[in-house]
Amino acid sequence: MSLSVSRVTTSRAQKQERAESISGSGCVFIYTELLVCIAEESVESGYSLLRDPQYNKGLAFNEKERDAHYLRGLLPPIVVSQQLQVKKLMQSIRNYEVPLQKYIAMMELQERNERLFYKLLIDNVEELLPIVYTPTVGEACQKYGSIFKRPQGLYISLKEKGKILEVLKNWPERSIQVIVVTDGERILGLGDLGCQGMGIPVGKLSLYTALGGVRPSSCLPITIDVGTNNEQLLKDEFYIGLRQKRATGQEYSELLHEFMTAAKQNYGEKVLIQFEDFANHNAFELLAKYGTTHLVFNDDIQAGTGIAELIALEMAKQTKAPVEETRKKIWLVDSKGLIVSSRKDSLQHFKKPWAHEHEPVKDLLSAVKVIKPTVLIGSSGVGKTFTKEVIEAMTSCNDKPLILALSNPTSQSECTAEEAYTWSKGRAIFASGSPFDPVEYNGKTFVPGQSNNAYIFPGFGLGIVISGAIRVHDEMLLAASEALAGQVTKEIIEKGLIYPPFSSIRKISAQIAASVAAKAYEIGVATRLPRPENLVKYAESCMYTPVYRNYR
Repeated sequence: MSLSVSRVTTSRAQKQERAESISGSGCVFIYTELLVCIAEESVESGYSLLRDPQYNKGLAFNEKERDAHYLRGLLPPIVVSQQLQVKKLMQSIRNYEVPLQKYIAMMELQERNERLFYKLLIDNVEELLPIVYTPTVGEACQKYGSIFKRPQGLYISLKEKGKILEVLKNWPERSIQVIVVTDGERILGLGDLGCQGMGIPVGKLSLYTALGGVRPSSCLPITIDVGTNNEQLLKDEFYIGLRQKRATGQEYSELLHEFMTAAKQNYGEKVLIQFEDFANHNAFELLAKYGTTHLVFNDDIQAGTGIAELIALEMAKQTKAPVEETRKKIWLVDSKGLIVSSRKDSLQHFKKPWAHEHEPVKDLLSAVKVIKPTVLIGSSGVGKTFTKEVIEAMTSCNDKPLILALSNPTSQSECTAEEAYTWSKGRAIFASGSPFDPVEYNGKTFVPGQSNNAYIFPGFGLGIVISGAIRVHDEMLLAASEALAGQVTKEIIEKGLIYPPFSSIRKISAQIAASVAAKAYEIGVATRLPRPENLVKYAESCMYTPVYRNYR
């Protein structure tokens, strides 16, 4: 049999479709120059290989690979190690003084050399996490239209109504396991950023891979563009989204329903869909509507009142008391003051379980004075609400007040680390959503913790994937929280911290994944059988590692 080879450029999607069409024929087709079959994987060659971020290694291609893949002359003669590449890039990134410049450099690296991007991020996670995630990603979203160069995910707008399944098929990867989707209406604490909210799904999925070990090729960032009510963006000549007011009501619901239906049809019922930065009025409705039919969760609203509910559930579990009773130990304050039973008729449905018997209290400071809480958690997205008077009130009724200022980005934090330590005279145990530098106070150095959801969702997603779970239950979120708490040692607590260091996040994520998977098997939503004997080792074995592989 003769084999003729044509020198043509083939897209990854076309290659995959071609492989699928011949995979059952019993024949092996070998395409030289552009396609080399290695361990059931097709790798481009020549100039195309250097432009493919999934396989490009830059100067790390060795001599044999350069010959095999037609790279002679396309690279300088030196061959370097991946570790030297990491060292060079970190030196380059540290030379930038502006965090947004560092963010752009990281995104350009991700578009150029995927494995090197993740190697850099994993090896320098504590330094680079604030760059690729909060707080810098917030500024990146605000300026996304100006810095936009290449699409990093799928944009589904009202223009695609009736064609969403076709749009999903345009994405080059077929085996998608995790989708992070936003409609951009409530990006961090910055409000409606419309189509430019894409930076959040991109950033989150980078962490699913770097921190949780979910393969990057199985991650898909999506922005649903239904317009924006941000007048500044609508007037911005560089804005990349639809220039119209937000669609609402039936038009909005129909587009979201078409997307959810198409995602399940195209990727199967085991694709995890994380709703991200939707406004509350849509977020609660979407989670309620699709929580029983799709594999979905939302760590924004399964924060907030969700935090309260999980704390109440854990208290009930540990004390054997009914959850109705443990809820009474938790008090909520909103813009109108303490949530109490006399306000019940005017409250949103998700606040009603927290409306306890008490006289009305108009503000946070007054609430702290009368309730005397031991823990103060901020998750409203409104900055500077933990004032000097509030922190002093917390300190007056607690020897070690726990202050959690969780709102992002840094500008929306309820207070800074320096404020918490200074106003409490060094007695506060402080953690925040965005990172803060260590604080010197009264001759002592305080290292603030970062209460970042990046501790949880990457490992949580890995646990979902390795168990083949088909639904998300609160017990699985609780299992993830318990696993994280289990990683906090006595030594960590003695340092005034309540979270383990991010430097060990991959180990932490494996523990979380194992706990989530175990709970999925326990409650009967896991489909990957038989259950592995050691879920921690199994999770570790499934985690993506970004070291270079030899293609020849």
